[in-house]
Order: sequence, then structure tokens, then C-alpha cells
Amino acid sequence: MNVTTPTVLLDQSRTLSKIDQMVQKARALGMGLRPHFKTHQSAEVARWFLAAGVRKATVSSVQMARYFVDAGWNDLTIAFPINYREWPEISQLADRAHINVILTCPEALPLLLYHQGANLGIFLKIDVGYHRTGFDPQSKIAITHCLDQLQSHPNYTFKGFLSHAGHTYACRTRQAIIQVHGQALGIMQRLKEIYHPKHPDLILSMGATPSCSVADNWQEVDEMRPGNFVFYDLTQVAIGSCEVTDVSVCLACPVVAKHGDRKTIVVYGGGVHLSKDRLAWRGTTIYGRPVKLDDQGWADPDDESYVTSLSQEHGVVQASDALFQTVQIGDLIGILPVHSCMMCDLMKSYHLLPDGAVVSMMSKEY
Repeated sequence: MNVTTPTVLLDQSRTLSKIDQMVQKARALGMGLRPHFKTHQSAEVARWFLAAGVRKATVSSVQMARYFVDAGWNDLTIAFPINYREWPEISQLADRAHINVILTCPEALPLLLYHQGANLGIFLKIDVGYHRTGFDPQSKIAITHCLDQLQSHPNYTFKGFLSHAGHTYACRTRQAIIQVHGQALGIMQRLKEIYHPKHPDLILSMGATPSCSVADNWQEVDEMRPGNFVFYDLTQVAIGSCEVTDVSVCLACPVVAKHGDRKTIVVYGGGVHLSKDRLAWRGTTIYGRPVKLDDQGWADPDDESYVTSLSQEHGVVQASDALFQTVQIGDLIGILPVHSCMMCDLMKSYHLLPDGAVVSMMSKEY
């Protein structure tokens, strides 16, 4: 494997399989699929979705929306509170594609009404329990007022209610995911029941990879917006969204030191490559799990080895006896990430397996 510095390896066959599974699930449930592209941030990976029949997507920034509009996507939801300092660019994008934005709180309504000229779809973000942002679903007066104001605005089209059950990331079993999803679903269904008579075209849009991966009850939901599922990671494994064999990215890292007295392996691969997202695992805190590499991919991780610390460029692996004995300085080992979205955002390109092609991502300068 021709790798000299930390490099993201992407198992294309696993990724294509995950895309196909989610497409088939949405189709079987009678829902649209609007996958979140913030995980892969790649026009090439987006083409894999296109080949599977996906025609609309979700992004997390205006910059990312511009990148994918330039790549030919013409139906995007920017699933982040509106940054009004970027309004001129939002308006420009709305002239080139169908753009949806989200209104996240009553306090933001005056600014939205003040800014005119852009034809936009508007989702109301509903707080279904994550408590990051969103309308309180019990605040019917505030919701009704916002909808009435939007309906009177000639440039805005109310699309429906959107939610992200981010608190599923605190779950550690599939049953817990299903329970949280059920609570979120109930909130969204009640809103649809209340507002559908006056707004018959409204849709329900729900996201979060754990619930999209595990839950089967999506009654009344019109579209799902999973993102991380395209690669998965150790957090999703811990949550119960997937198995470790479903993770389709890892960071190939050169081995630069070994210390036999404490069974540690030091790799060129630190916080600037993996991020410092961490995970509670078997009574300790880990920053990744090492895997043996070959030209076709990687083996399953052993249960006794893990990344115990990260500094800027260094990663320290607490190794099992077997791993320590077989890995030598100058070798490559892979690190399965705790959070694949963050790792990929830091690294900005992929080395495809098995053919070795390099796939680019949206650059920081885009």
C-alpha cells in the first residue's frame, strides 16, 4: 500500500452496500431519502448516491451547499440555523437550485422576514428532545404565528417540520434508540395532525443515523436524513446502529515507535487527523481502535487494543501482545475512528480500496 503519511482509506464496496441498504429501506417505507452529505463532503461519493437513485440531499453549511450545487445537485436543505451574514450567497444559490433553510426559533423570524428576494423553502426545526435548537413543540402559539407570517411572504414556501433526534447518540442499545425515536416520532406526528388541515402540503423530515438505521416505524414521515451511515464509526457501533464490520473508513497511520515495557505503539496520526472525539469503551476512554491492513482493506479489530491518547501528530496505541509482536516500526496500521465525520473533515481526501484511486473532498478554500 503506497501510503507515507496519515491517509483515510475508504472501502468502496462497504460504502456502496450501506447506500443501497438505506435507499431500499426508505423505498420500502414509502419515504423520500435526503441523505446528509456532511459526513463524506465529496462530489464523487455523492455520485454513488445519484447512481442509487437519490436526487436530493442535506448539507450543513452555505459553503457545502455551493460545493454540491456546483457538482450538479439542485435540491438541497441547509440543515443549520440561518447565518444571515451569508444571506447574499444564500440568495445566489436560490437562483441556481431549490434551496431549503430552517427556522429554528421564534426570535429568528423577524430577520427572516426582513431579508427578501430569495425564493426559499422553509422548514420549522422542532426540538424533539435533543435541546440544541428548535421550536418547543408545545409552543403552538409561536409555531402558528410563524406559519401565518411565512404564508404571507411571497418568496417563502413553508415545507414542513424538520427534526434531528441527536439524543439517540446517548443510547447504547437498539431498543433505547427505538424508544427515543418513538418519542420523537410522536411529537412530529402530533404537529402534522394539527397543522395539516391548513397546510396540506407540509412534510415531516426526520434525521439521525441511529434511528434511521434501526427503527422501522416511520408512519407519517415523508423523508429521512441520515448522514453518518455512509461510513459509520465506533460511536455508531457503541450506540447499536451497526456492527464494527460495517465501518467503511479508517485512518492508515505509519508506525513510528514502540515501547515494550508498556506495550504501546506510537503512530503518525494524532488529533489533527482523527479529531479528539473520544468514547467510553470497556471501562476506559478510547480515541480509536487499531486494525491490521492489507491491500484489500483491514481485519477486524482485536478487543485488547485501542488508541489511548492523541496529541497533535502522535497517536498512542495500547496494544495486545499479538498486535505488539506483529507490528514493526515502519509498518502501517489502520485506526477505526470514533467519529468518521470529524476525521474526514480534517483529512479532505480518500484513498479508495481496493483500486487505490484518490477521491477529493470539498476543500477548506472552496
